[in-house]
Amino acid sequence: MSLDRVRVVWQRMGGARPAPVVIIVGGTNGKGSTVAFLEAMLRAGGMRVGAYTSPHLLRYNERVRVDGVQAPDQALVDAFERIEAARGDTTLTYFEFGTLAAFDVFARSGLDVAVLEVGLGGRLDAVNIVDADCAVIATVDLDHMEYLGPDRGSIGREQAGILRAGRPAIVGDANPPPALVDYAHLIGAELEVRGRDFGWAPDVGSLTWWRRDPAQPRYVAPAGGPDSGIVLRRQLALEGAFQYHNAAAAIAALHALGARVRWDPRALERPPHPAPAVPFLAGRLQHLAAHPDLVVDVAHNPEAARALAHWLDRHPVAGVTRAVFGALADKDIEGVVAALGTRIARWYLAGLEGESPRGETTVRLAARVGAALPGAVCAEHADIAAALAAARAAARPDDRILAFGSFHVVAPVLREWHRV
Repeated sequence: MSLDRVRVVWQRMGGARPAPVVIIVGGTNGKGSTVAFLEAMLRAGGMRVGAYTSPHLLRYNERVRVDGVQAPDQALVDAFERIEAARGDTTLTYFEFGTLAAFDVFARSGLDVAVLEVGLGGRLDAVNIVDADCAVIATVDLDHMEYLGPDRGSIGREQAGILRAGRPAIVGDANPPPALVDYAHLIGAELEVRGRDFGWAPDVGSLTWWRRDPAQPRYVAPAGGPDSGIVLRRQLALEGAFQYHNAAAAIAALHALGARVRWDPRALERPPHPAPAVPFLAGRLQHLAAHPDLVVDVAHNPEAARALAHWLDRHPVAGVTRAVFGALADKDIEGVVAALGTRIARWYLAGLEGESPRGETTVRLAARVGAALPGAVCAEHADIAAALAAARAAARPDDRILAFGSFHVVAPVLREWHRV
């Protein structure tokens, strides 16, 4: 693995920068939310924004957005054909093909800013062929260890590969591994870490964002100045403390870019409000129905599951929580299940081998859930649609159905829901 192949093809295509200002967002969890917040605030400030994210849930076009609108089929097909013509005998992976297509679409769209989500790691991810004007690392935790290394230090060093000398490096993880921090200092990146250099303080119906003044250890300044705290005086359209962490990192990135961007933090508020763009990210604590409450979430590693558990604790229901659950075989299923624990009254398990070659089978999934949570009440089903149907049939109006564990769980639930 290297960036040589994808960089060669990009240069053959002209090497056009996706936009005058490029923000790259990496991390273990929180990437998609951070991209959504950046996109919304920049668009609310009047800037033309392209956003590249992965994976998609229902349509490939979800991965490439221009001013909040998914790229049309023909624009993507034309980009793929230009890549095919340029690559010659150079092989490209699925993700590299898609990344170059996004770059091509963006370069032809007259953007002001491109926000690019890292697919895996950072150092060797295809988006890293562009030197970002600002890099954001949302969180550092254990996932994709077969590619990124066995511990947070190794993973953090891989993620740090998106940082650049003399440019803002925003870290949303309040406890980044020393390897990440050391690398940022080694190359001379302008490192800002949540909790040390910026952060947020909860208030009644508002969020106060603060940034450290170099002359003081920490402060919350009045809103309005170039180095001021930013106070949002209305209820925010965010679920869970982890989303506030992501929002704080997004604000820090835009603040660090200074006059190069125009943005409006009111895009994070609940409507009605004057901002034209509100962040919404499908599959992240997304409510589909009430009575019973039906929530989908892509949480697929222990860190995300712990955040989900915290959200469940803060948003109880009168009844019980029933989980529709599936996972990829190479994930830490035991860690995910242990994080949720007895918050789940009954597990409706389904294999994902029909959704992905990496999908865990129902039988093995049941064994792993049972090993992680002895005594768990489980039912095995052929697929996610069957598991969802069983959960809905058993649920009472005051129950909650939580469908989670993977994008490959959320996607079939959304397909079923749109079909109803």
